[in-house]
Parts: sequence; C-alpha cells; structure tokens
Amino acid sequence: MPDLGKYADTVILAYIVSFVFLIGLVGLTWLQSRRAKRILATEETRNGK
Repeated sequence: MPDLGKYADTVILAYIVSFVFLIGLVGLTWLQSRRAKRILATEETRNGK
C-alpha cells in the first residue's frame, strides 16, 4: 500500500464510504429488479400471457 502520509485516514475513509455507497447502489438495484420481475409476473398471469 502506498504511503499516504498525514492524509491516510481521509483517503481510507473515502474508500470505505465509496465502497459502502456502491454496495448500497447494487443492493437497491437488485431489490428493484426483483420487485419489477414480481410485478411483471403478476401482470402476465392476470392477463393470461
């Protein structure tokens, strides 16, 4: 790992925040996908397709 000097804490915190944000975004996208698939399946069943 490179020597970040006095900015090490700030840089590491920025990486952690970015990682948490990306994981949250992926999780939210996954949940929305599941919801959309469930709604689509319900509508297809209701309409006989």
